[in-house]
Amino acid sequence: MFVKELECLKCGETFSPSEQIYVCKECGGKLVISYDYDGISEKINREELEKRPDGVWKYRELLPISGPKNIVTLGEGGTPLIKAENLSKVLRIDDLWLKDETRNPTSSFKDRPMSVGVSKALEFGAETVCTASSGNAATALAAYSAKGGIDCYAFVPEDVPEAKLAQLALHGANVVRAAHQEKGDPSYELMKMGFKNFGWHPIPSGGAFNPYQPEGNKTMSYEICEQMNWETPDWYLVPVGAGTLLSGNAKGFFELEELGLIDEIPRIGGIQAEGCAPLVKGFKEGTDPYDIPTWEGPNTVAGGLIDPYPWDADTALPAIKKSGGTAESVSDEDILSALELLARTEGIFAEPSGAAGLAGLIKLVENGEIDRSEKAVISVTGGGLKDQKTAVELAGEIPTIKPNLEELKKLVD
Repeated sequence: MFVKELECLKCGETFSPSEQIYVCKECGGKLVISYDYDGISEKINREELEKRPDGVWKYRELLPISGPKNIVTLGEGGTPLIKAENLSKVLRIDDLWLKDETRNPTSSFKDRPMSVGVSKALEFGAETVCTASSGNAATALAAYSAKGGIDCYAFVPEDVPEAKLAQLALHGANVVRAAHQEKGDPSYELMKMGFKNFGWHPIPSGGAFNPYQPEGNKTMSYEICEQMNWETPDWYLVPVGAGTLLSGNAKGFFELEELGLIDEIPRIGGIQAEGCAPLVKGFKEGTDPYDIPTWEGPNTVAGGLIDPYPWDADTALPAIKKSGGTAESVSDEDILSALELLARTEGIFAEPSGAAGLAGLIKLVENGEIDRSEKAVISVTGGGLKDQKTAVELAGEIPTIKPNLEELKKLVD
């Protein structure tokens, strides 16, 4: 393992990678992992990576696991980067690409961090893990916990789509709906209770209570760069809830630059739903990440992006600024329009949260922040079957006719 140390972002205290901790022992703050990049550069280069099979663990030297015996994998990662030629024509954008994360084992990007998170928990000797999630992270954790043979408690919002609850239950997770409250995140409060009172290992969607699982997200950036022959795009657009995916993706680009595998990093655009956009508001108002208030009464069709408090704003906002990027919010109407456009032009069926990045690109192009000649990559983060209710509503009424030529002619006409 090439981990050098874990550092607390709040108080600056550092800890050895041999310590079994999830948060700072001094102040309870968020830990970030740093690596021995000189040592890693002696192990991997472009040629070496080309020889390895695709997937998250292709980049094992850049992940915080000591050895292969505890790795829990379902074949996550290695997702395609698709040139969106039809979509480019419709939007009049010259060079547009889609990183299709719907191809992961549980149909979302969350399989990447949960593979790493469960593997690290097993390395720590965990018997029970717990999470707070709007659905996708919980589903992924349930699947990887089942594969790893450990118990899982999943605390989810009470209005999670039934399809996501079904996935959780079938994987054997102990699923608990957290009753809605006006302020704060009840799912996170229950997870923290399990962590503090029962010794359960926390593996949430955000990185504030676990520095290990977010490391899986950066493998998406590694793949994008490798799939583009190590030439980075001008822009990278990513949907944002707590800011964890954006933070991880940015760290991946920064690490490849540190290793000399790429020459520059893309400008990063973080896209939130207007009904829950604390990070965007904080970015536009120049608010300190720790002073961003909890969003009151979050409400959006993009359920996967409902994080009233952006737990990883302390890494996401600096990453956006360092990249020269931006943060923008989009309406539910924009998101649903993007969802339909994506399916009809490129054949990719995304859930609303997964289509938010495309909605953001369209808005940023229209307001002139992204030029139509620039190369852009969008992460499509989750599959459409995650939210069947929304899909059915968008599809509308389907006609029924008899096997009769006259009726068929009327339908065609």
